[in-house]
Amino acid sequence: MSQPSDWPLPPDSSRFVVPRKMVSLLSQHSLAKDLYPLGLGYYKQALNHTMSRNKHDDYLMIYCLDGEGKLTINNQIHTVKAGDIICLPKGVAHAYKASEATPWTIYWVHFSGDKSEDFIDYLAINSNNYVFPLGIHSRLTSDFESLLECRQYSYNINAFVHTASLLRQILTHIAQLQPLAKQQAAHNFDLERVHSLMQARVHEQLELEALAETVSLSKFHFIKKYKELTGTTPINHFIHLKVERACHLLDVTTKSINEISFAVGYEDAYYFSRIFKKIMGISPSQYRRMRMGTFPYTS
Repeated sequence: MSQPSDWPLPPDSSRFVVPRKMVSLLSQHSLAKDLYPLGLGYYKQALNHTMSRNKHDDYLMIYCLDGEGKLTINNQIHTVKAGDIICLPKGVAHAYKASEATPWTIYWVHFSGDKSEDFIDYLAINSNNYVFPLGIHSRLTSDFESLLECRQYSYNINAFVHTASLLRQILTHIAQLQPLAKQQAAHNFDLERVHSLMQARVHEQLELEALAETVSLSKFHFIKKYKELTGTTPINHFIHLKVERACHLLDVTTKSINEISFAVGYEDAYYFSRIFKKIMGISPSQYRRMRMGTFPYTS
């Protein structure tokens, strides 16, 4: 593994190098040998973080969440901003450092495996795009947090096989997000910000004007651009979020249908039930009985 930085680690950051014995096991395991982590971490506002490698013998991915940094390759300097991904193949000499004025906050992972180069090719990484914008995505951040949990299981092979699977999931998720990021950049449209507002206000009504304001567009242009990017309308997506939330409440609480209706922003429980059935194919009460195992099935 390439040497990780010796940047002094503050309490709210983390760094973990996978034990060599575990790396050896992963490199031979049928479910992990294609792709597995060698080291990973989270650096928050990493003032004075810097690294230079003339020899790079693994693969490295860095996801910038906040602030800025600089990446230097072949005497070319690339600015790295929040939402950007750095992906460096094996053998590429490089140097990077956090901005002094606004030091970056990053997740990072060194990885290897028989299929590492295939994943690099899958992401279309080449000498022209070691840095590419992806945006801030809550699910991707959550996946990196899950990846970091492996540091609790230094010698548990099953935990590290699961971690290898999570790493594969992160890389394929990034590939899935790349076209959307390009569309959003072309349209100058922050879809994640819109969806974050929807998620935060799923328990109430939300006017289109409020959503449009988050991306500084008129209601008409907001609806048009949203549909171009997602294939659906913002209201339709918001309703689906409400129904997903309702399903969760039906699964884990004993709240009445009226209470759940109110909890997802509908004062009229009858109207809520109609919306729920239109999307789920069954009423809220039927859904609850089905989840409890009392709904009659036919085959």
